[in-house]
Formats: sequence, C-alpha cells, structure tokens
Amino acid sequence: MTGRKTIDLNADLGESFGQYTIGNDAAMLDVVTSANVACGFHGGDPEVMAATFALARAKGVAAGAHPGFPDLWGFGRRVMPFSTGEIERIVAYQVGAARALAAYAGHRMTYVKAHGALGNLTERDPAVAEAVIEAVRRIDPALPVVAIALSHLERIGRARGMTIFSEIFADRAYTEDGHLVPRKEPGAVLHDAAFAADRVVRMVRAGAIETVSGRMLPTQIDTICVHGDNAESVTVARLTRARLEAAGIALRALT
Repeated sequence: MTGRKTIDLNADLGESFGQYTIGNDAAMLDVVTSANVACGFHGGDPEVMAATFALARAKGVAAGAHPGFPDLWGFGRRVMPFSTGEIERIVAYQVGAARALAAYAGHRMTYVKAHGALGNLTERDPAVAEAVIEAVRRIDPALPVVAIALSHLERIGRARGMTIFSEIFADRAYTEDGHLVPRKEPGAVLHDAAFAADRVVRMVRAGAIETVSGRMLPTQIDTICVHGDNAESVTVARLTRARLEAAGIALRALT
C-alpha cells in the first residue's frame, strides 16, 4: 500500500463552442484542482477559453492546454491522418493559443495534456507520442506534460528529460495490459459514480491501474482525470474527491 498523501484531480473543460454548451464547468471547477482547457480544435473558442481560464483563476484551479485533432464534429475522438510533423504543429498551435488566452484572462497555462484520439494514440503509438513531446519541448522544455500511465508518451517524455505527470482515469475501464478500453466497446466509460470513486481510491493506495478483471498493474500515479462531458461527471468528481479525502489523501494541483 502506498503512503501517498496528496493527488491531483483534473477535468477536461472549456469544451463548449459558440452556442453549444458541453458539461458544467463552473460546478467542476468547484471540485477539481486542475483544468485541461480545450484549445479550439475539438472544442472551445476564444470566448470560451478566456472565460474558462478566468474562472479557473478565480477558483484557485491550475490550468493546462488540452490540444486535440481539429475535429469539432467528432469532438476530437476520431483518429485523423496527420503526419507526425503536422501533429507537432497542430499541438504547438493550440499550446500557443492556450498560453495567450490564459495570459489574457490573468492566469497561467502550466502544463499540456493531449485530448481524445490524439491522447489515445500517444498511449500506443511511439511516433505520435514523440511528436507531442517534440512540440512541447520546442515551445518550452520545462513545460510539464500529463501522460496516460503506462503509455509511450510517459516513457518517451521521461527519456527526453521532460517533466511528466502520470494520469489515471476515474471514469474509464482498463484492459488487462493497462490500456484504456476503446470507447466503442461496452463498459469503456464508467457511469456508476460510487464504483468509480472507490476504484480510484484502490488504485491510488496501491499505486496501480485496476483492470476490468481486478488485476493491479503497478504504475506511478500523479493525477486523476474525470471527463467533463459526461452526464455523471460532476457527481463522479465530487464523490471521488470525497472518497480520497476520507482515505486521508488530500487534493493538490500538480503545478
């Protein structure tokens, strides 16, 4: 059992676009310690980004860039056929936008976390992971990256000397090899808030990912993600925080 006393709780926010509202960012920002702000490609726009960074600042929540594929129709959850060079530049473009809008709102953008299909590719595809690392490194080699635990992004980033924070998901199931169950498969997204929260506590205490069979795969865990676009998101986040604190694990931002 780990002696860990603090953990970060993050959520993907700022994903509304124009007249379309996605999630309940204000409620989530009362619970989480870090906000991954969409950068306009899969969700978000300049108005939403500025407002999200400003609200995160007001609530004392750390903020990071959440770049994804340029896929508003598919919410960034479809793989798109970009070259690794193109991936580097679309990530760099979005990180630049996030830095600018955060500064405009009086906040700081202090880390990068890839979204959706792009993030999932960094879990399994070393070339894509390398592209994301290279984009961030060229902008600021001291800028931390949040990486899916047991991913190529985690491994390559650390090998390149980057600051890497390892992430598990409160509301996603894991395969027996420690990867995320694809969203197209049944049971990939967890909707039972109590089960999700209890599983998070087990994983943080054990320092391990819990697979669908209950197998525990040891890994570093620095932060926990609750997706902001699910109907149960706020409930999952609140209960996860409550269960962690009840277990003696305090919530604290990574940056």
